[in-house]
Amino acid sequence: MKVFQAMHEAEDLSAVLHISDVGEMNDVISRGQATQMILSHEAMMEKQIGDIAHEIAARKGVRFVMIAGPSSSGKTSTAQRLSIQMAVNGLRPIAISMDDYYKNRVDSPRKADGSYDFECLEAIDLELFNEHLQRLLAGEKVKMPKYNFRTGCREYRGNELQLQENSVLVIEGIHGLNEKLTPSVPAEHKIKIYVSALTPMSFDEYNRIRTTDMRLLRRMVRDSQFRSHDAETTLRTWSDVREGEEKYIFPYQSSADIIFNTTLIYEFAVLKKYAEPLLRAVPQSAGMAYTTARRLLNILSYVKPLEDEVIPNNSILREFIGGSVFKDAL
Repeated sequence: MKVFQAMHEAEDLSAVLHISDVGEMNDVISRGQATQMILSHEAMMEKQIGDIAHEIAARKGVRFVMIAGPSSSGKTSTAQRLSIQMAVNGLRPIAISMDDYYKNRVDSPRKADGSYDFECLEAIDLELFNEHLQRLLAGEKVKMPKYNFRTGCREYRGNELQLQENSVLVIEGIHGLNEKLTPSVPAEHKIKIYVSALTPMSFDEYNRIRTTDMRLLRRMVRDSQFRSHDAETTLRTWSDVREGEEKYIFPYQSSADIIFNTTLIYEFAVLKKYAEPLLRAVPQSAGMAYTTARRLLNILSYVKPLEDEVIPNNSILREFIGGSVFKDAL
């Protein structure tokens, strides 16, 4: 399975850096060699993104790049960095948002409790989306919609799009791997990329750090930095997020043409200083959120903290801690 292969590749990368567990990472930090660790891993990741862009360019018929992955996997930064590398390879990447193809709110499907279900595939106007993709593929000019989240309606603001020679649409969204999203587009015209954070890090030979914990810490820090959410709010809603992933993302990950692992071997050490104050603020009265907070604090207690000044401004980690060169797109 491709996901397991990606995990093995992450372990191989860790071996190259001579860091296979938290203890070895702490040793690197203690010896003052963290800068080399960070820049080496970032260089490896940039090479991987460049290799993906090269593969896309080599497939002459590809006009659509579909990017999907679970929450806080780094999809947005990956899409931005991939677009830059695609341009280096002679392509003309154009990002479009699947959110702009939401049905008008009054027409959206509802959950059993009567609330709107914005995560299901049927929340997207599939007919319009596929019509536009077909017309773009045929070289036509298309008036692009813009979804107004305040009014809950699609609007047209004069934005038009027409694919030129070597143009490739980069489409990021929760349903990107689901073939039901783009049944009108022949397989040779699209490539599907699954983005996840598959950490190879462990405490020792028997205790591996959960990938879901890595993503939860990322999300919690990002929610605090950019969305004014406290840790309790993030922890309370995490089960709903995970439920959506189980229904709409994980069942389709095997259909991906490429799997890209966004985990950075040093990120636990960086997230520590951001996450610990947030987790300590979760009150005991928060129930399961408090229990999860204490568990995450215990994990972080084994990690030496690492400052983030040397982290490049195009790093995927910047999507969560701030200072990203792609901040206008995050």
